[in-house]
Amino acid sequence: MSLATLLIVDDMPENLAVLGVLLRAAGYRVRAANSGPTALRYALQEPRPDLILLDVMMPEMDGYAVLDRLRADPASRDIPVIFLTALADTADEQHGLAQGAADYIAKPYQPPIVLARVKTQLELKRARDWLKDQNTFLEAEIARRMAENERIQAVSILALANLAETRDPETGNHILRTQTYVRLLAQKLGDHPRFADFLSEHNIELLTRSAPLHDIGKVGIPDNILLKPGSLTADEWLIMKTHARLGSDAIEHAETASGEPLPFLMLAKEIAHWHHEKWDGSGYPDGLAGETIPPSARLMALADVFDALISWRVYKKPMPFEEARDIIAAGRGTHFDPDITDAFLANFSTPS
Repeated sequence: MSLATLLIVDDMPENLAVLGVLLRAAGYRVRAANSGPTALRYALQEPRPDLILLDVMMPEMDGYAVLDRLRADPASRDIPVIFLTALADTADEQHGLAQGAADYIAKPYQPPIVLARVKTQLELKRARDWLKDQNTFLEAEIARRMAENERIQAVSILALANLAETRDPETGNHILRTQTYVRLLAQKLGDHPRFADFLSEHNIELLTRSAPLHDIGKVGIPDNILLKPGSLTADEWLIMKTHARLGSDAIEHAETASGEPLPFLMLAKEIAHWHHEKWDGSGYPDGLAGETIPPSARLMALADVFDALISWRVYKKPMPFEEARDIIAAGRGTHFDPDITDAFLANFSTPS
């Protein structure tokens, strides 16, 4: 165990001498200061004190003022302080303890009492330092494990996206592109009064992470419908529309299996279930309208349609960007949330 460093502070040289001899003989490293300003300077110099023995009654700056300054500085606020005083009034002792002193030693000094109280405060400080180190380690370990879990979640989502891609390569690419669109739209709307509470940096990250799962339900759609090069029949369209519920059900099963609510899965479930709802209530699967559609699904609704318009499909060629923009604009207030549409249009640019 390293040698403990004590800082003794007293304006009387004889008191410094008595304490210095006693504490050095007990095996401590001792530094002495004869004024409050000097003590404050020594408290921040190496070797930093493990404990300060501070006289209360000093000219220029008394012990209470020194203690206040020590506690106000993050670099010295955790150093324990024992007040040294010739005052016998209990009220003075209570005042000092209320100010943050760890203990009191009365003058004239009784060596056994001084050594016992110094030893006690040093042991308490070592215990506090150990707990602080443990807390720092635990906080770092928690942060590491959270980062690891986030990486696992991201890899799992991409694995599911790749699973969709094995069924329909264009679906896999669409999943990744819409993830980018949702993130950009969310960032643009982060300061909007209607979305500020929802679109925090944390929630934008969760949205970005969960967005690739929006079409995962298409894994459950038969190939003859999913990959059909022509128009779907009415019955086939009914089956195709089930992908929204299939996706949300699959995510809900995963959420249940996890044993605890996972925010990114809750958002993923919202997006998968309701990203085909329309602002005017004419969408599917539940015919939700306006604000009853979760913001996450409203963001994906626009991103999903825009990417579908500009992308190649087995049943159509990609649409020019300007034409796709006009269709999005025409859907403002009917298909899409007006404010989300405005954010899209305000930041729309044609690729060079």
